[in-house]
Amino acid sequence: MADRPTAIITGASQGIGAETAREFGRRGYAVTVTARTRDKLETVADDIRAAGGEALVHAGDLCDLEFAESAIDATIKEFDRIDVLVNNAAWRDIVTMRNITKESWERTLRIALTTPAFMARWAAVQMEKQGSGVIINISSTMSERAGGMSPAYEACKGGLNSLTYELAALYGPTGIRVVGVNPGAIDTEMSNDYTNDENTAEIHSTMCGMTPLRRFGQPVEMARTIAWVASDEASFISGTCIVADGGIQTQLHPSSVQHLTFPDEFAR
Repeated sequence: MADRPTAIITGASQGIGAETAREFGRRGYAVTVTARTRDKLETVADDIRAAGGEALVHAGDLCDLEFAESAIDATIKEFDRIDVLVNNAAWRDIVTMRNITKESWERTLRIALTTPAFMARWAAVQMEKQGSGVIINISSTMSERAGGMSPAYEACKGGLNSLTYELAALYGPTGIRVVGVNPGAIDTEMSNDYTNDENTAEIHSTMCGMTPLRRFGQPVEMARTIAWVASDEASFISGTCIVADGGIQTQLHPSSVQHLTFPDEFAR
C-alpha cells in the first residue's frame, strides 16, 4: 500500500506515456504502468523507482476490456487508491477511408475511445469514494484538424474531446476533474508512422513549417503539461482541453509562405 498519490498511465511503454510515468515518479507518485510490452514497462518502472516513486507493471492488451479493468483492480489492490488516470494509449493505421478495414477501424475505436471511457468509469468508482481524483484524456489536435489519412483515429480523438466534457459534467459534483490534453506534432514513434525513407525529411519539414515554434514537441514537454494538469495548481480546470501544440492549430500558412512574401524580414 502506497502512502502517496497514485496514478495509472496507459500506453506507458514509450513516447508520451513513458515520459509521463517518469514525470509522476519524479513527483513522488506510485505509478501503475500498463501497455503490451512488459520489458519496456519494466524499464520505465525502474526509472520511476530510481526517481523515488513506486511502480506497478501491468502488461497486456488494452483492446481487451477485461484486461483494462484488471489494471484498475490491480492498482487499488496494490496502492489502495487512484488519484490520477491518464488515458494515453492509442493505436492507428495510416490509411484512408477508401481502404481501411473493419478490423482496423474497430481496433482503433476500442483502444482509443471505448477503453478510455470504461477505464474512466471504473477509476471514478474509487475516486468518488475518496472524494477527489483527476482523469486526463490524451487527445490530439487532429481531433479538429483533419489530414485525410487516419479516419478512425481522428474520429476517436474528436469523440475523446466530447467524452471529456461529458465526464466532467457527470463526475465534477463528486470532486473529480476531467481534462483533455491535445498535443500537436510530438517526436514519438507514432508521430513517425506516416513516413518512410523517401519522404520522412519532407514531412518533418512541412510539419515544422506549420508550427510557429518551428519544431516538433518532445514527449517530456507533454509529460510536464499532463503532470501540471493533475496537480493542485490546476485545481479549477475541468471540462476542457488543453492544447499543447507549439501553435500549429492556429497557424494558417507554412513558414515557406512567410519567407516568400517577406524575404527581407525572414532573411535574418
